[in-house]
Amino acid sequence: MGEVKMDCPSAQPEMSNARVLGIIETGSTNRQLSYVNEPLSVSSGLIKAYKLHNLSDKVRFSATCEESKCTHFDGDKCMLASRIVDKLPMVSKSLPPCLIRKTCRWFSQEGKSACFRCPQIQTYVESPDDAVKQIAGSTNSS
Repeated sequence: MGEVKMDCPSAQPEMSNARVLGIIETGSTNRQLSYVNEPLSVSSGLIKAYKLHNLSDKVRFSATCEESKCTHFDGDKCMLASRIVDKLPMVSKSLPPCLIRKTCRWFSQEGKSACFRCPQIQTYVESPDDAVKQIAGSTNSS
C-alpha cells in the first residue's frame, strides 16, 4: 500500500488535486473561514473566475502538499504550520468541520492546535503587516 499524500490547507488553485476548502467571511471584527460541507474540486473555469474577480481574499483552497517544492517545507515538516501554532491565537475552541483533516499536513504535524487557528488563515494578504510577514516567513514586501 502506497504512502498517503498529505494535503496543504492553504494552497493555490493551480496546485495538484486542488479543492475549495472554504469561503472567507468578513465579520464585524475579523475574517473567518466557513468550511465547505462537500468536496468541490477546482476547474479551469473556477481558476479563471478566481483570477478575474480577484477572489484571493474570499476563497481558500487545499491541495496535495508539494513538500520540497514549497518554501515552507524544511524536508521534514511545514514550518508555516509551526509558526501559525506558535504565533497566532486560537479562534476556535472546538474542531472546525474540515473535509481534509485525515490528510491535512498541519493537523498531522501540529494536531488540534493547528485546527483551532486554521479558520483565521488567509493564503494571500494584500498588505501584510510585520506580524503576518513573520508568520508567512517573508521579510521583504511584495
